[in-house]
Amino acid sequence: MTDFAIGIFSLVAMGGLVLGGLYVPIALILCSFVGVWAIKGNALLAAKMLGLAANDAISNYFFGVIPVFVLMGFLVSEAGMGRDAFDVANAMFRRIKGGLGVGTIAANTIFAAITGISIASAAVFTKIAVPELRRHGYGARFSVGVVAGSSVLGMLIPPSLLLILYGLLTEQSIGDLFVAGLGPGLVLAVMFGVGTVAMAVFAPGFVGRNLGQNSAAMTAGEIAAKGLPIASLIALVLGGIYMGLFTPVEAGGVGAAGALIIGLVKRRLDWAALWRVLVETGMITAAISFLIIAAQMYSRMLAFSGVPAGFGTMVAGADITMIQLVMVYCVVVILMGMILDSGSIMLILVPLMLPVINGLGVDLVWFGIVTVIAVEIGLLTPPFGISVYVIKATLNDPDISLKDIFLGAAPFALMMLACLALVIFVPSISTGLLGR
Repeated sequence: MTDFAIGIFSLVAMGGLVLGGLYVPIALILCSFVGVWAIKGNALLAAKMLGLAANDAISNYFFGVIPVFVLMGFLVSEAGMGRDAFDVANAMFRRIKGGLGVGTIAANTIFAAITGISIASAAVFTKIAVPELRRHGYGARFSVGVVAGSSVLGMLIPPSLLLILYGLLTEQSIGDLFVAGLGPGLVLAVMFGVGTVAMAVFAPGFVGRNLGQNSAAMTAGEIAAKGLPIASLIALVLGGIYMGLFTPVEAGGVGAAGALIIGLVKRRLDWAALWRVLVETGMITAAISFLIIAAQMYSRMLAFSGVPAGFGTMVAGADITMIQLVMVYCVVVILMGMILDSGSIMLILVPLMLPVINGLGVDLVWFGIVTVIAVEIGLLTPPFGISVYVIKATLNDPDISLKDIFLGAAPFALMMLACLALVIFVPSISTGLLGR
């Protein structure tokens, strides 16, 4: 059996194991080990080579960006800044038809800029926004759908754990990826807001027919008290990166310290909350570390087998344009999103596509933004749709089924498809701020 055939067989075997229910990193590591063993003909050599891959995967200084940003995200959540963002956003949009929905989107946009974790946004705003939306006359499906849709902004607007993971997989600047994610993230947020107002006007049966004002007007002092700490933290983290004051790792550490100080000053953090934050940060960091180690092993096995190079030769001889290739890739990513989580999709597809894309001279930062948007659509599509399951578990309402949440999120998934098309055909939306 040729090396190429071994590589293809390993890919097929890995797909079968994953669909069979095996944890994705375990499937990656197992197939990588067996694949290298078959290619090199020596189990000890395969073990040593994969051991080196594991060391190389997390020895990079920039890997430190993961635990600090995860820590900041959990501190922000525990400090109640999601509620503050929701209150401020709703005060701004309370007079617009469908304003509470727009406010939910705006609050999620703000929250995304200080957390970077979609499932955190989904959990927080399910508790905060859904009861308020329902109380003011919004339909059940729309109420959960707008939370599910806007929660995906957490993986696009920087800081984003998916962009960090992509940067580590492709050795691209995390700072550049953060800058590139800003434009598409804001475009998507605006599309969600405009789409919500349009649905409130033209599809009241879906959004709600008797929408009430969300709350009494807030005073300027109340808005400042709730909004300034959030704005300061965003300016500190993202401004520090964009102005070159901090590296992404340093910015994450500074942001975590800032979130801790804000939480302590507001008296929203106690010892129990801090312990919970540290435990959750450790668990998420360990899980991501395991994923990255498995991906590095998988990349080494693919390189040894020659599968990526073979695919590159096939693409070059197929007379297919770069845009056509990217569109096919996005279709595959979205289809995989129906059965796998975001990180697993990136771990499987990015190492496979990277040599092919490199050979076509594609901007890897732009390709990363396209990948993240396509991957995030999978968070809203059945049967997997992890954001939908997080909302269902957090809501704990027997009257709202998984079907209701998927249907409620469907308009937002369509808007994401439109945003993906925009970014593909107008690359400057993502790369313009980088001067490319």
